[in-house]
Amino acid sequence: MSQDNLIKLVSQGDENGVGAGHIIWAYKNKKKLKERLSLKKFNPVARKHTLYVEKK
Repeated sequence: MSQDNLIKLVSQGDENGVGAGHIIWAYKNKKKLKERLSLKKFNPVARKHTLYVEKK
């Protein structure tokens, strides 16, 4: 798989800010998705699901 489609997702943390800055890597089809990606994934630092937002 190409490294061009690899994006970095950074956690916003929970309501108290715990786990903010945790990074995961994911693949994105840039032909279909033009806007920034935001996903709700499990954050092991906060030990709950938090919002992850695409960063450059």
